[in-house]
Amino acid sequence: WGQSKAPGDMGWKPPFFTGGTAEQKSRRLAVELANGRLAMMAIIGMFFQDGLTGSAWGDWANYTDSPLRAFENELGVQAPVGFWDPVGFTKDGSAENFKRRRSVELKHGRIAMLATMGYITPEVAGKFGGLCAAELEFKAIPNGLAALDVVPFLGWVQIFAYCGAIEYSSGLGEDAWGQSKAPGDMGWKPPFFTGGTAEQKSRRLAVELANGRLAMMAIIGMFFQDGLTGSAWKPPFFTGGTDEQKNRRLAVELANGRLAMMAIIGMFFQDGLTGSAWGDWA
Repeated sequence: WGQSKAPGDMGWKPPFFTGGTAEQKSRRLAVELANGRLAMMAIIGMFFQDGLTGSAWGDWANYTDSPLRAFENELGVQAPVGFWDPVGFTKDGSAENFKRRRSVELKHGRIAMLATMGYITPEVAGKFGGLCAAELEFKAIPNGLAALDVVPFLGWVQIFAYCGAIEYSSGLGEDAWGQSKAPGDMGWKPPFFTGGTAEQKSRRLAVELANGRLAMMAIIGMFFQDGLTGSAWKPPFFTGGTDEQKNRRLAVELANGRLAMMAIIGMFFQDGLTGSAWGDWA
């Protein structure tokens, strides 16, 4: 609070660090600040772990009273992150809340998978023939966000009515709030995927969750890119430049694509051999 001392001046001069130029002293003080900030984070983490496990070096497995334990073996707990809940939605340990959120996650994932394919398919396979409305052909409707201003009002009424019919026929959220259905059970049994052992069904559901999560990330990225560039297929910041720059980017893209293809094949191969793309070869 006073005026006679600089911040941090406790009156003690550590040996070997009191001399030097003004620049050296300034650098030492900056290092001390950075190390102090890191140490404050570290000690809070050590207190937290000590309180939970009985030791600052304790094993998380020792914290058997954690409400998170109730969900560690649920579907969706997958490598490489395992059980991941950074926001703490499950810290209350409520099975009802977990079931509702799992149902919502599955529904959003399924919609996102359809939306992602809906973005891609018209670009690759073309569009329906015929009329969407008077003097409006399907092929005249642009792909992506631009369609929001083109589809007529009654077209949106039909889309929302169809969504409402799907919700009604599936029980109006019975899989999320009720007791008679599992999360994601809409009453429809897809062909070729209803049979099999309990292990096979569990694996299929885990695959659906993983694909749905990926699709949610994908569709958000496509919306963002579409909003920035007018197309989900034009990467921002990379469309301009000279011919030489474009050729270099294409060469880099090809090289990265080849590497990714090799990587994904390797992951499929390891998953088939060990049961996990991150599995131990041993």
